[in-house]
Amino acid sequence: MKRRECADPGGLAVTDLTTHDEADATSASAAPASEAATVAIAAPGAAATEPLVQWAPAEPTPRKSRRALWIGIPAAAAVIGLAAASLVLIAPGTAVAGVPVGLLTPGAATDAINARLAGTEVTIGEGGPTLTGAELGASVDAAALAGAAFEERPAWNLSQWFGEADAAEVTLDPATATAALQAAAPELFTAPVDAQVAFDGKTYAVTPDTAGVGVDLSVLEDAVGQAFAAGQTAVTITPSSSPVEAATTTAKAEGAAATLNAMLDDIGFYVGDERTVPVAADVAADWLTVTTDEAGDFQIAADAAKIQTAVDTLKEKVDQDAVDGDVITNASGTVLETRTAGQDGRVLGDTSGIANDFAAQLATGDGVYELPVQVTPHKTAEVAYLLEVDLSEQRLYAKENGKTVMTWLISSGKDETPTHTGRYTIGWRTPSQTMTSEKYGYSVPNVAWVMYFNGDQGFHGAYWHNNFGHQMSHGCVNMPDWRAKVIYDWAPTGTDVWIHA
Repeated sequence: MKRRECADPGGLAVTDLTTHDEADATSASAAPASEAATVAIAAPGAAATEPLVQWAPAEPTPRKSRRALWIGIPAAAAVIGLAAASLVLIAPGTAVAGVPVGLLTPGAATDAINARLAGTEVTIGEGGPTLTGAELGASVDAAALAGAAFEERPAWNLSQWFGEADAAEVTLDPATATAALQAAAPELFTAPVDAQVAFDGKTYAVTPDTAGVGVDLSVLEDAVGQAFAAGQTAVTITPSSSPVEAATTTAKAEGAAATLNAMLDDIGFYVGDERTVPVAADVAADWLTVTTDEAGDFQIAADAAKIQTAVDTLKEKVDQDAVDGDVITNASGTVLETRTAGQDGRVLGDTSGIANDFAAQLATGDGVYELPVQVTPHKTAEVAYLLEVDLSEQRLYAKENGKTVMTWLISSGKDETPTHTGRYTIGWRTPSQTMTSEKYGYSVPNVAWVMYFNGDQGFHGAYWHNNFGHQMSHGCVNMPDWRAKVIYDWAPTGTDVWIHA
């Protein structure tokens, strides 16, 4: 209740009995009546022209107070807001790797975790340079951690308030961390030496790589992770050294050299499977350039202009006329020997794109270039050989396709040791041997140019008689040594033999 005190001339005090709430509840038009609700005391000596006491008029019926409503609406709104906030905030007292995230949304928590890690200071050795987590490329899956914290400890779940801190796995970006450390503490590093591949005049040889020295990032990563998990914003780390592999390793160089040397073995211009125009190793090496890319891998390039010099000489080396061949066969058509090798004719086609195409092919490690040619196939004649012996004439006929090309007298087996008639083929042969027989009691050394056709019966030379044209042997067909050599050289193994009377 508001009190207003007034002093009158007689020193008497009166109190205004009106209330603030009622005054507030009264309309503006009722204000004068309210103000008149006082007890008036006349001053001493005043004229009594009006009553000494004037009662205020009856007050209007008081209206129902809305104080509770005015107070209740904001309070309810606050309760509703708090309940709604509890559905999107992380529980108070929650920390992730020492970073307080309570009463934050997952998004704000993500930013807080990232900011703490980025600002973490890492000193390399006592009194050494200091780098931040951001400079070292430190990262953590902050979004996942914040999301997990909210899922496990939402603000609405009072039982999860002020829980234990969650752990976090920190990683360093190797390239970023190494670059920052090299710039800040170059004395900790020794650069590796890349392996090399070079042509030594015959083949591509390898110079092995040499490993360098650097900072062991796994030790650094563990230390930063442990400090971050413990909620530390600064940490001093004693660096550990580790070998640094060259970008271009010995293994890569050996692989590239193997590819290049295999290409040198086969490189050339081909017609079918024939390497018609080979390319010398030193010429090919002059065409090729071997480099490495940023990853340390070898790249092969070829100079089309240099290849064009070889292309300009191809026509004279590729074009040729067809040459027919012939082969020796037996009566069944089996090829026994090639007398004349056939050769296809060919004419080189358009060469305008060969240099560029071959350069692109060599870059892939393929040195076999198939030329565009028009081929004229050769023909092959078959010549059927036959050694025919007419026992009644005591004569041998050497025939090609039924035509006699050689003939002379022989001596076949005597009546008691006849040469058997029939059709046979030449089997085992030898330039010389000793012929023996226990049954007939002979041993003849140095029998020349022997070709067997029927068991132990065969053609051979005879130096022990000169009575050819008569039966003289124990079953073989013999002739002068020089005649025996002629058919030995003429008739390959498998040649048909026909013995008849």
